[in-house]
Amino acid sequence: MSNATTTHLDNVRVATQANVYFDGKCVSHSLTLADGSKKSVGVVLPATLTFSTGAAEVMECTGGSCEYLLAGSSEWQRSGLGEKFSVPGNSSFQIRVTDQPYSYICSYA
Repeated sequence: MSNATTTHLDNVRVATQANVYFDGKCVSHSLTLADGSKKSVGVVLPATLTFSTGAAEVMECTGGSCEYLLAGSSEWQRSGLGEKFSVPGNSSFQIRVTDQPYSYICSYA
């Protein structure tokens, strides 16, 4: 699915403590929007990483690109600038970044 890329978020509370995963290969900051919804913004450096989910997630690419493999799937999919992909809650996914860092906004259900 291709959409316009989100360039900024208004009226948010930002956690200043970074979430650092996989020895710094993924770094994000947690956000709370005025309506109480939760998001994070971050970057994944070139690597192949596996993440587990609690809540369902929607990953929106704001820079670079990645490939992802959802739990139970056998085919890697590509996500580029302005594209989104959904990950079910209580699941996992692999993300593969090969060239330039992948920047994202993650929305939680």
